[in-house]
Amino acid sequence: MSAPRSADRPHKTQAPKSRPHKGQPRTMAARKPSAFAGGRKAWHFAVDAAVLAVLLGIGVLGFGPTFGHDYRYLVAGFGAIVIGLGVAAAGAHWRLGLVTMVGLAFVTYMLFGSALAASGEAIAGVFPSLESLRGLLLGIMLSWKQLLTLAPPVGSSVEVMVVPYLSAFVAAVVAGTLAWRLRRSYWAVLPVLALFLTGILFGTAVVFLPVLRGSLLAVGAIAWLAYRHEMRRREMAGAISANRPVQDAVGARTAILRRIGLAAGVLLVAAAVTTAAAPALTTSTSREVLRDSVIPPPDLHKLPSPLTKFRDYVKNQKDTVLFTVDGLPKNGRVRVAALDNYDGVVFTVDPNSSASFAPIGDPTALNQLAAADGTAVGVVIDNYTGVWIPTMSVAQSLNYRSAGGPTPTLYLNKDSDSALNLAGVLKDDAYTMNVQLPAVDPNKLAGSDFGSVRLPKLENVPQVITTKATDIVGEADTPLKKVQALEGALQREGKFSNGLEGQTPSNSGHSAARITKLLSGKEMVGDDEQYATAMVLMARQLGIPARVVMGFYLDEKDPGNGGQSVPFKGSDVHAWVEVNFAGQGWVPFNPTPDKDHIPNPPEPQNASKPKPQVLQPPPPPQEAADLPPDSAPDALDTDVKKDKGAGILGTLLMILGVAGIPILVIALPLILIAVLKSRRRTGRFTQGLPTDRVSGGWSEVMSLATDLGAGMERNSTRRETAVVLHEAFPTSQGTTAVLAERADAAIFGPGQPSEHEVATYWQHVNESLKDMSGSVGFWKRQRAKFSPRSLLVDARARAKRHALARSHPVSEPTNHQAGTAQTSRLAQIIKKFQRGAK
Repeated sequence: MSAPRSADRPHKTQAPKSRPHKGQPRTMAARKPSAFAGGRKAWHFAVDAAVLAVLLGIGVLGFGPTFGHDYRYLVAGFGAIVIGLGVAAAGAHWRLGLVTMVGLAFVTYMLFGSALAASGEAIAGVFPSLESLRGLLLGIMLSWKQLLTLAPPVGSSVEVMVVPYLSAFVAAVVAGTLAWRLRRSYWAVLPVLALFLTGILFGTAVVFLPVLRGSLLAVGAIAWLAYRHEMRRREMAGAISANRPVQDAVGARTAILRRIGLAAGVLLVAAAVTTAAAPALTTSTSREVLRDSVIPPPDLHKLPSPLTKFRDYVKNQKDTVLFTVDGLPKNGRVRVAALDNYDGVVFTVDPNSSASFAPIGDPTALNQLAAADGTAVGVVIDNYTGVWIPTMSVAQSLNYRSAGGPTPTLYLNKDSDSALNLAGVLKDDAYTMNVQLPAVDPNKLAGSDFGSVRLPKLENVPQVITTKATDIVGEADTPLKKVQALEGALQREGKFSNGLEGQTPSNSGHSAARITKLLSGKEMVGDDEQYATAMVLMARQLGIPARVVMGFYLDEKDPGNGGQSVPFKGSDVHAWVEVNFAGQGWVPFNPTPDKDHIPNPPEPQNASKPKPQVLQPPPPPQEAADLPPDSAPDALDTDVKKDKGAGILGTLLMILGVAGIPILVIALPLILIAVLKSRRRTGRFTQGLPTDRVSGGWSEVMSLATDLGAGMERNSTRRETAVVLHEAFPTSQGTTAVLAERADAAIFGPGQPSEHEVATYWQHVNESLKDMSGSVGFWKRQRAKFSPRSLLVDARARAKRHALARSHPVSEPTNHQAGTAQTSRLAQIIKKFQRGAK
């Protein structure tokens, strides 16, 4: 009698599948159902989201030492987790594709990033601005290096805050998507571990609660995976039982309690082992992270300002050739440094911008976007010393050849067109540059506004600066007119003096006291150092982006100007001002008056009223000038660099060792199960009489069926069991039925089967095992491979046999009794078969 149709396919009277109506878009009809519509309750997904948020939050806490435990990094990291899980939930609900998910994630990242990671740049700390959006966009590629090259605490600017925000956001999106769109939740742990390791690698040598965070991560992940596994098992209970629902409620509760107890034991063991081993693995006198492996940026705090050496060039090296430049265009300027930070004593390079001095990797490809028609300029060092390399507007290349041996690491700042050689520039050092001189269009400059650049806040600015700047600018109504007003006022009213012999006395320096004297005295007397400083301070007080630049250039009337080879002397040193205009970049201005603007001679004193001479106190001793640090490589530093590779490898191994403790605790039982099953299979195939080995082959089929989840009755005959196996694994019908018949024939037939028959039988066993495994999915095969069910069944069977043997002891048969014992055993098997036969 044939089976009903409904058992195989829908009846004809069933409603057909929905098809798109005429005019209805086909995509609407073909949309897949939501990933949340699988029958699980809503609170199950809420538990998933809460657990993932906690596990990801543990990883975010690893950034704490880097940001000085500033609460703002927590806002960025945990906020990113919330919106990332929201994006993952939306993608799972609407079954969004990869491209759509990436687009949705990018829009969400940019939309919420201003409030979470760029509050300092956002409007009112919440709403996106051009500056915050620019920082979020560029931070995707540049923030990682910025974080590693800044000394902790790194602050809370968008340039560094993007790292915890972006990493947590991506990890949350990927973890939520894997947890809610895949059957197996194990993959969702990978982005959690990736975020945890990111916090370690981009952190500092100081670890934030390593044992506690590692233990919580391991225990939480294992508990959640066990919970998801149990939920999955309950959903698939009917299919796993081979369409035979479990009727024994007491047995089901016992199984649940046993699994709960086993899971709790694994969690306790994992937590105990992690807690015990982590301190031993993490205790070290030194700990290296990625920031130790990255070439550190130059510490500008240790570098004296080149502007402090201005008067030394003028007085002591006036006729000394410092370096020679070949191919310098007419009126070309050689730059030494661009100074934008003032502390009331000296102008320096802003320490917070030190990360913009990037190590030069390929000296022939510094700027791929620059035009190819640059000018080739060569420089040969003579008596010039220091760490600042005399350069120009470097466009594409800076090929440096050191006279002292291998070329050291050079640093280039493209924003200021300045370069550093921390090893120190030496005599006979030579280098070539491909440069492009900035071309300024006067017509465009007249209508340009000031550029938007970030400059440090000036400190200890004299009060006279603001008053003087306001008076000078007056009614100037355009940005260019304001700058020209400052430049023109200093040029007209100022008097030039370097303080050399025969000139009007003029003190060196550009401290607040010196600038106050310059602007408040009866006459303004000074040189480039004072006038450039005064103009920049006045411009900055008016909100004008300006900086001081120190360098060398020849006067326009100098006969050597425009020559093929130009030797620069100390008398050619200058300081000028650069102002940033939108679309034009940094434009130079010269506030220093002409050298023929000398101070007026002092008024003659009345000789009839001489004043008594008073012995003046000696001038106070001057503080010793800060000299550049000794940059010669130390032998100890060389050894440290040699050992850096081994240190990095050791750090990675240590991190992997700590992270692998919970994995090892979980993997050891699985490895043990696989070894026991392999040993059992070998014993069934090689040990005992031929009939025992044939019976062992059938037992191997029964064990695989048990591990695959088919409910088997141990008291059924082999042919009855073959029918059950056919229902559970339809593809194995042709082999399991044959195996059952041949096993009965070999065991209950006369004599013993031959070795060839045993080997043939095991070949069929292997084919049957392959068919049974091929009828289920990949993950179900892997679970069966490490399932302990069949081992527990065998253990219970052995326990029953031992108990029966202890209650009915028998003496060991002798050799001449072997035939009688075998006959008795065969009779027992026949009786057992008859009891189970229908």
